[in-house]
Amino acid sequence: MSAFNDFLVEESIIQPGTNIFTVQKLDPNIDYYIVGFIMKQCDDIDMHGISRGPNNAQKSYSNATKLRAGTTYGFRKSGRRGKVPWSRATALGNPSISDLVSSYMLGLHKRKVTKGETSTSARAIGPDTLRRLYEHNHKPENWNNEHLSQGNWCGGNTRRLLQAVYLIAFTCLLRIDEVLNLQAHEVDVYDNKDDIGCMSITLPFRKNAPVGGIPPFVLQELPEQMAHLCPVRAFSAWISASRINKGNLFPNIDKRDRPKAEVFLQLFQNNLWNLDIIPYPYGTHSFRRGGCQWFACELRWSIRQICEWGGWSTDFSHLTIVKYLISANDTPTLRRDEFFKLDRQVVKCMTCGRTCPCA
Repeated sequence: MSAFNDFLVEESIIQPGTNIFTVQKLDPNIDYYIVGFIMKQCDDIDMHGISRGPNNAQKSYSNATKLRAGTTYGFRKSGRRGKVPWSRATALGNPSISDLVSSYMLGLHKRKVTKGETSTSARAIGPDTLRRLYEHNHKPENWNNEHLSQGNWCGGNTRRLLQAVYLIAFTCLLRIDEVLNLQAHEVDVYDNKDDIGCMSITLPFRKNAPVGGIPPFVLQELPEQMAHLCPVRAFSAWISASRINKGNLFPNIDKRDRPKAEVFLQLFQNNLWNLDIIPYPYGTHSFRRGGCQWFACELRWSIRQICEWGGWSTDFSHLTIVKYLISANDTPTLRRDEFFKLDRQVVKCMTCGRTCPCA
């Protein structure tokens, strides 16, 4: 945190000895200075547009996320500004949690990857985290909330939208853009012959099928104990509240267009802050990766079955699916001292009912 103070002193924005994190009345442009702070160490130009030159080594994108996390923590703990997104109009909230900083970080990541920096996979989101999000969003003060406030960054309908997008992307292994682009005529909700709620999603095209011909994703309502993972329940709740029956299923706030991926990412990160989870390792791909791992590790689907469902090639010479199943950025399944602890307690499998470690 002291590094950000030193940067502001160097730029003549604050006086020496001032701790920006405890200042009560902040400059409305403070989020711009956070971007400048990150640019100075991790970008090829500074916030004044001056090139840093080839001899000044740039730090990695991973380091940039740590710098941002440090400022977020500083304003949250020392400044008691919480996890509410920054508002320039009122100068309230946490400046590090702003649309400007989020947009810059997305652009920086793309530039780093283009220049050859190894891309770090978004951390997979697991069923336990989805359960926590479900339980938090369904609290009456959140689910039934119609007004924004300093302590509540969105209304109940936004939480319904998020729940539906989370679980459709997670269970259908879709890219976030594919979910946000869904139109009303592409989703069919119905009861099957056993009177079980179902929904069918038919994409008009996607990256690996630009001319269409994509098999539908047919989903059934999951049991009550798996409600936090059920896209049928989540989508029905969203449609019941929004009453959308044509056009974009997930419109933006102005209701004239779909929300952009970066807007969704900011909302998702805000939701993670509600759970005191640092959101920066997560991205829009977290749901696709998490769903893939859920199918493989908990539902015990074969790799071929996952590929068929998700629309990946079953030509296993490239094994693109491996990057969805395994990443060093994911939360470890076991501590290092637990691998050879053969009598460790295990969780009962919801599918087969076994409790042995191989279940």
